Amino acid sequence: MANLRIAVVGLGRWGPNHVRNFASLAECEVVAVVDPDQQAREKIGNLYPAVALHDSLESLLSEETCDALVVATPTDTHFSIVKAGLNAGMHVLCEKPLTNRSESAWELQKLAEENGVVLMVGHVFLFNSGINYLCNAVREQAAGQIYCLNATRTNLGPFRSDVNAAWDLASHDIYIFNQLLGARPVSVSAVGESYLRQPVEDIVFITLFYPDRVMGHIHVSWLDPKKVRQITLVGEKKMITWDELANLGPITVHDRSVQKEPAYETFGEFQLLTREGDLMLPRIPASEPLGAQARAFVDRCRDGELSLEARGSARQGAEVVDVLEGVDRSLQQDGAAVEIHYGG
Repeated sequence: MANLRIAVVGLGRWGPNHVRNFASLAECEVVAVVDPDQQAREKIGNLYPAVALHDSLESLLSEETCDALVVATPTDTHFSIVKAGLNAGMHVLCEKPLTNRSESAWELQKLAEENGVVLMVGHVFLFNSGINYLCNAVREQAAGQIYCLNATRTNLGPFRSDVNAAWDLASHDIYIFNQLLGARPVSVSAVGESYLRQPVEDIVFITLFYPDRVMGHIHVSWLDPKKVRQITLVGEKKMITWDELANLGPITVHDRSVQKEPAYETFGEFQLLTREGDLMLPRIPASEPLGAQARAFVDRCRDGELSLEARGSARQGAEVVDVLEGVDRSLQQDGAAVEIHYGG
């Protein structure tokens, strides 16, 4: 089978990393890149002399023959670029979020399905080895019944003007929560504030309400002195934390829980006692999630894998956009809980 010919659109923060990862795979080749910035193009050209350099998508589509596009441009440009690629019969890997509007996200999902091509969203943390450990723990019911999920994703910058902190940062935790629970939130409540650039919220607190009384809470901020990337899973039997920046490893399993003892302090009340157990730091193999995602994308394109349940599928990406629109509606209503309506 011939190598998959890939073009990377956008050479900002993530584009060069995509070029590097796809160029390292034997089953594909990066044949072209697109960016209006000449200096960014020349930098890639110096590293990869065989790669064609284009200043516009129109130039690429008129001059190159490609099998797939990798889109790493600002969110508000995703729809037009992805649509052009799908209409040209190309497979597409698009950075998250898929689009900035639910209607357009579902339109792209439908278009990919109609054209029989892969549309994958860059939900890169689904290829993180620590997050995979969490998914396996939930699948094996290692923590028992899941009560809630808590996520913190903060740093001082980088500041964006095209989307708020929720669309930029919380989008990661939304798709992680959905993957862990195998479910979508039915409603959401969110509060936030714009301190640096109106009306773009740079601090947001989100509560997601899932079926079976499971709650998810997310704190995101561009205005924090410390970079934090953490998720805590609170279960009936155990609690598990994922900390991407932890020195001793990303996963800590806390053998702690709360037990109801048949002892009464007052009539009709159970005494709640905490149970303290061991602390475990499982060995998690180190790997680059972006590289694993690139491998998965190439495999899906070559195998014709169009499953809507695959990690980072177009449907999953569109559902995240639905949730983010719910977050925006709640922000506009001062934190009122709003139902989430899914378009697919």
